[in-house]
Amino acid sequence: MYTNNCFAKNRFMKKSTKILLILYILVLIPSLFMGKYLFQGIIPTDNGFEFKFKVEGIIALILMIISIILGSILFIRFIKSQPLDKALFFSSAPLVLLYGLALFLLAELTSFENTTAKSMRFLLNISQDNLYNTILWAVLLTLIFVGILFFNYFVICKPIGKVEKIVSRLGDGRVRDEKLKIGGGKQFVAIEHGLNKINNNYKFKDKTMKNDGNSTKLPKQIIKLLGKNDINELKNSGQLKKIVTLISVKLSSNHYNEKEITMEENYNFLNSYLNVISPLIRKFNGYVDKDFNGGIIAIFLKSEDAIDCAHSISRSINIKNRQNKQNPLVIPRIVLETEEVTFSSSDSESDFPISITYNIHKLERFDEICRNMSLRLIFSKSTLDNLPLNYKFLYRYIGKMTYDEKEIFMFEDLDNLPRDLSSQLIKSKATFEKGVMMYDGGKYEQAKEYFSQALKICPKDKCCYIYFNRSREKIK
Repeated sequence: MYTNNCFAKNRFMKKSTKILLILYILVLIPSLFMGKYLFQGIIPTDNGFEFKFKVEGIIALILMIISIILGSILFIRFIKSQPLDKALFFSSAPLVLLYGLALFLLAELTSFENTTAKSMRFLLNISQDNLYNTILWAVLLTLIFVGILFFNYFVICKPIGKVEKIVSRLGDGRVRDEKLKIGGGKQFVAIEHGLNKINNNYKFKDKTMKNDGNSTKLPKQIIKLLGKNDINELKNSGQLKKIVTLISVKLSSNHYNEKEITMEENYNFLNSYLNVISPLIRKFNGYVDKDFNGGIIAIFLKSEDAIDCAHSISRSINIKNRQNKQNPLVIPRIVLETEEVTFSSSDSESDFPISITYNIHKLERFDEICRNMSLRLIFSKSTLDNLPLNYKFLYRYIGKMTYDEKEIFMFEDLDNLPRDLSSQLIKSKATFEKGVMMYDGGKYEQAKEYFSQALKICPKDKCCYIYFNRSREKIK
């Protein structure tokens, strides 16, 4: 149905263009023949120009204006019928030619000796002895040219921004009931048609899942994690174990004062930040498993999605902090761990028929390290090992912890920190990591020396300062 309407619209446009072209030719030919009457009415004088149009000149002016309007409409339709690259070229070429011609005439105007040139020189106040005004007019022409060129590119490329937003929305699985509209030229009509087909496919699948009452359907994020369409598939296969990356986000305020803000106000305040975090988790293909006051635990199938999401959460919280300067500063603590998680069907009659089992106590221990060491984002070696080889980001080794009689090596993410602090930490990274390894090996004197050197490079390194004090206490 949509395709037929699209073709019908194209036929209508072609017919209307033919009519406009015929009208344009009918108006252009007499306007060219009567152009001499128009120029006869423009009389050069010593003080500029005088306009004395006769009846023929007025008719010629009207025909010229109508031909310019019709020509502009036809030119715009021609541009819209071209692909983006050709549209940019054909729309820019006349502007470049006019700009070049105007600069040439401006530069050579002082060398022309006819009456019209003298009138133009007087009107523009330029002469061979006054090149300053000529330069000013050239600068003004250039500014006008750049402005028109920018506006031209902005209008032609505007549909690309709409395509980006629509693709981002469809990538997150969000559909719209109404028809998606992009606008722009012929090339974007085809893109619009394709995006509407994708949107309609999404709507059809969603409708099918809602109308199929034979089994309990799973949330979209769980379907991505498990590769299962409904609860019966999971029941038939029993328990399902998968290696996933868990992310725990906890929010705290370093200006919290019970006398200034009640517990209920603090709860609502922190939840306003959590409302920003949850959509980001879904955007990066994650699933929010637990949502509690001041914190969220989410599951990701890919470690790189979890880290990208953690970076996005940090940036969003920083932006929200800057927007709400009158409110307490909210500081996130983010920890990531990659481990095996068990998915099993639940016998309860709850709305969510899946039971997800993982080691929440380990995440609590990670968060404790994050809090005690004044860190923002930490992760374990298992998460690092689960990343693709070509995934690049900045991090440093911060030590090991023992959990369940196993050693777990921990790392701090440096990409989510302010750029000035991150650059200093990168410079002190090698020295700091040597200190940590000495500390892990019980060589506290050497560790203290390395931490002292690292602090000289980055005095704001709280984690290094804590290690320095601990090394000094161990020596005593």
